[in-house]
Amino acid sequence: MNDDRNDHRADDLSDSAQSNRLTFNRTLSNIQAMDTKTLPDPATRNLLALDGQLCFALYSTSLAMSKVYRKLLKDLNLTYPQYLVMLVLWEKDAVTVSEIGEHLFLDSATLTPLLKRLEAAGLVSRVRAAHDERQVIVSLTDTGRDLREQAIGVPTGVFCATECSIDELDTMTRQLAGLRARLIQNG
Repeated sequence: MNDDRNDHRADDLSDSAQSNRLTFNRTLSNIQAMDTKTLPDPATRNLLALDGQLCFALYSTSLAMSKVYRKLLKDLNLTYPQYLVMLVLWEKDAVTVSEIGEHLFLDSATLTPLLKRLEAAGLVSRVRAAHDERQVIVSLTDTGRDLREQAIGVPTGVFCATECSIDELDTMTRQLAGLRARLIQNG
């Protein structure tokens, strides 16, 4: 009996090791397929310098952006994630929780408490779909629709805070969307 458990553990370890090996080989193949002129040279660049990390630049920029949004959304009584949900609903009302999740790259476990708070604030309603009770339809209330008019100034406030031109913001947004797509594909 003990030998059977050890055999299963060995199988689990070998499956895990095999999976890690496949991931490593796939990553190595991707790197080898790249033009070597585009790879950083470890001899001339500290690859572990904090300020040289793309992830840190994105993270710290996200923190700064969140601070700007927090200030702009205060009068609307919305958090940034709630604002994102409202943006989705202002574009298209009466959508499923899973559709909202697809737009925002969030799962339903993350969205449900957020939607409950928006519902408690009187901004949205949640109703089970008649054709499939597993689906929940989220719709704007009149108060939620009216909030859109108050939120019109938020993008302008963000634009001013960035001190970028419209062309710079458009380019950056396209580049980040492309980066996100590649990271999702390769992650």
